[in-house]
Amino acid sequence: MLVGNDVHEPLMELHFPGPQVLFEQNALISITGANFTPTLNDEPLPLWQPLLIRKNTILHFPKLQQGARCYIAIHAGFCIEPWLGSYSTNLKAGVGGFRGRKFEKGDELMAKESSLYFAGWMKEGKDVVPLNWRADIAHAYQYPNEIFFIEGNEFAQLTSASANDFLQSNFIVHPFSDRMGYQVKGPELVLKEKMELVSASVSFGTIQLLPNAEIIILMADHQTTGGYPRLGHVITAHLPKLAQLRPSDCIQFKRITVDKAEELFFAQQKELTILQTACFDHLNELACRQ
Repeated sequence: MLVGNDVHEPLMELHFPGPQVLFEQNALISITGANFTPTLNDEPLPLWQPLLIRKNTILHFPKLQQGARCYIAIHAGFCIEPWLGSYSTNLKAGVGGFRGRKFEKGDELMAKESSLYFAGWMKEGKDVVPLNWRADIAHAYQYPNEIFFIEGNEFAQLTSASANDFLQSNFIVHPFSDRMGYQVKGPELVLKEKMELVSASVSFGTIQLLPNAEIIILMADHQTTGGYPRLGHVITAHLPKLAQLRPSDCIQFKRITVDKAEELFFAQQKELTILQTACFDHLNELACRQ
């Protein structure tokens, strides 16, 4: 949205340590998500703001400050073909995204042709020009370790002691966690009696109780069905916070109602709609001055 793209345009996702990226043409980009203290030719860059980048400059990420995943968007989008309706890379299957794999040294990622003439917006002697609008994400990432959930079908099957432990204890994201699921360490959780379940549908954010009495939270690359007890589902509005947690970070689960979850979701969607409209208007105003 910040660079005037459709919300379904592909993004470049980065983990720390980040790459060095050489821009071979002028570009309008934005950097969001985790803060890896980005620099352009060693000049610090702001996050959550559109940035005009001069060609033959190098983007670098020297230091991890906060979060797990950083994103780069470029105006008009990257030249990537969708697979099964998605631009995402499935690393386990080796398909989708950029050749079905992680980026390697020397890879060239082409951007789509833009009708905007960025050179006319650049200031003399400046490698980067921040444009004068940005996203306010203070509310979205407030209390980053506090994750709201709604009860799952089997939450009531926990013993009262385990239910209290789940609601009152801190859980730690395990280093073995990945995009399929977060393994979470905490108090052992016990059911009132052993259960054998028929596999049922699961989603991004489903919290399952494993046979070893620990829990797993399904993430973006989750499977579609599962047979473990479903203790809860992380609300949609908190999935961005959840996705920025790193190994050894703690999670505090807070139970809320479905009505409250819907209220938070609709409020988030309203903010995004306002942001998208404002970004398009600002970019069109600049384009009209060309």
